[in-house]
Amino acid sequence: MPLYKTLSPNSQTTVKIWKITESYSDLFQSVSLKPENLQRVLGMKSELHRRGFLSVRKLLAEFGYADSDLYYDENGKPHLKDGKHISITHSFTFSGIVVSDFKVGIDIEKQREKIGVIAHKFMEYEFQYLKKEAADYINKLTVIWCVKESLYKLFSTPGLSFLQHTLVIPFTIEEASTMAWIDYEDKKHRFYTEFFEFEGFTCAYALPF
Repeated sequence: MPLYKTLSPNSQTTVKIWKITESYSDLFQSVSLKPENLQRVLGMKSELHRRGFLSVRKLLAEFGYADSDLYYDENGKPHLKDGKHISITHSFTFSGIVVSDFKVGIDIEKQREKIGVIAHKFMEYEFQYLKKEAADYINKLTVIWCVKESLYKLFSTPGLSFLQHTLVIPFTIEEASTMAWIDYEDKKHRFYTEFFEFEGFTCAYALPF
């Protein structure tokens, strides 16, 4: 069973990661989808995306939820009908969900050298403490991207910019946690973030401080 990892950052929050090893056919036959999601998955051109979508429904079941318990608002943010907060991510062969009593965000990304090419598009302050020649430069860039993506999902506000409105406090990979801020419309919001690496991927999630 490809439930890869379960974490409990606090007593009100649970993170679950799924390793997508099943075929599309096996996943499709093992989940039940509401009509609009059935049409959505059948319309996806990429099998990788279809498998990611279906693996998220497997994760929902691990939490005790059905596909019908999940819905999205006008900004595309997922919600659960019971009022719990949820955030969802998938990247290549991994997917993840965090469920909490608080607003949360999660992201998984594959560690790839090309993130260095676009680093200037999603960060500015962080260049002050990063060293391009460091062996863990790409790893740290991936952590920063994941943290900022988690903040974006948590905040769910149109117009929020990674570059202009978010920053990540200096950290080491070994610490596996850091603080991050959203500075938006003259208000500063502080968040606690944790991250970990596995099989060439990085996962980060953001929680209220």
